[in-house]
Amino acid sequence: MADSFFRVGTANMYDSAMQNLSARQKSLVDLQENLTSGKRVVRPSDDPVAAAQAERAMTRIARIQAEQRQLEIQKGNVAQAESTLGDAVGLVQEIRQAVVAAGSGTLTPGDRRTYAMQIQSLQDQLKDVINRKDVNGMPLLGSLGSALAPFVGPLPGAPDYLFSGLPGQNASQGTAIASQMDGHAALMFDPQRDGIYGATLSNASPLYPLNGRQFNTGAISVDHPEKIAPNTAPGAQPYTYQVVFGATTVNADGSYSIAYQVTSTNPAFTTVNGSTATLTPDRTADIPISFTDPGGANFSLNVKATPVRDSSGTVVLSPAPGDTVDISATASLMSSIDDAIAGIGSASNSSNANQYVGQALAQIDAGLQRLQNVRSYAGELLNRADRISGDQDNRSLQLEADRSRAEDLDMVKGISDFQNANVGYDAALKSYAQVQRLSLFNYIN
Repeated sequence: MADSFFRVGTANMYDSAMQNLSARQKSLVDLQENLTSGKRVVRPSDDPVAAAQAERAMTRIARIQAEQRQLEIQKGNVAQAESTLGDAVGLVQEIRQAVVAAGSGTLTPGDRRTYAMQIQSLQDQLKDVINRKDVNGMPLLGSLGSALAPFVGPLPGAPDYLFSGLPGQNASQGTAIASQMDGHAALMFDPQRDGIYGATLSNASPLYPLNGRQFNTGAISVDHPEKIAPNTAPGAQPYTYQVVFGATTVNADGSYSIAYQVTSTNPAFTTVNGSTATLTPDRTADIPISFTDPGGANFSLNVKATPVRDSSGTVVLSPAPGDTVDISATASLMSSIDDAIAGIGSASNSSNANQYVGQALAQIDAGLQRLQNVRSYAGELLNRADRISGDQDNRSLQLEADRSRAEDLDMVKGISDFQNANVGYDAALKSYAQVQRLSLFNYIN
């Protein structure tokens, strides 16, 4: 192949060399900037796709951090609510112990009044506990929203205690939990849910004062309370029932039977007319009474029949004609405690005290069960918050890894690239300097 000859202009050679040096210098500066910042993508123009991926990851990380901060606040509120419910459970258990002690047959009326005052003091503490607020001044047991003091009472009339708010429990989400507990479910009774009914005794005959006879009832049992027919009239209270005792029939052998009638404020209720089984004049016996609500719920209670002798020695049968048992839904746990205080404090004998003690224990036990159920749910919410926090931490780690892959620099590769570029730039500078020193005049003698 023949040799080719061509001529390179000095100016063209200079410009080409300078452009090459500038490009190498820019590449070296960029690599140095990457090493200094630790990032492969310093600005979006370096890699638009990677920059977008990194931005999305950082946005999601920021959102998780905000959700975590909110979750910590919610977790603190639930922890405080769980502690509040624990305090309430402790106070109700102390009240229950005092009610049990007040049922002793060896107590005098003064002793029972002392127990009633003790129960009253515990109830006052309970009122403060159930209306506690969080650090922001919001009630811890406010359900779906309530007044600053959600539990109001005692009030004149029925119901004697109210929940000033919207019953229910906020649903938890994938990244958050409810910050308030359902105080209505914890402390208020619902006839169709709980079937908690109380009995009030009254005496219509002035010939047989109630305090002079042994007349009381046991706790009222309700089967299938969800079938109780509700009173749908606006603002109306649940339907009530009444047992009225009538004439006493004395048999030839000296035994007797007592007639009774059951009525209700529910217009659909069918009046029940019945008679007790044969009773012995010298023995106390339980009179079982049962009836069915129009909706299908079954009510049952025992009335204690006890014959006593009056001042003239005449046997007075109990319950006597005109005695009544009024049955109504109990509004709340606080209502049950109020009834126990009033009944125990005013009972003139142990039989009358037992009427209130037995009824109060049944209702307090039901209230304790509801308190413990809501407290258990609060504990599960705290466990759920821990699980959410763990999941969010794992997501943050994954997103941080995605961001790092998108924009962070591989330091080993970065150092290697920088060293190669530096060597290349140094070689280019030296070769350019040597070429610039070459001239025809250097070879002319």
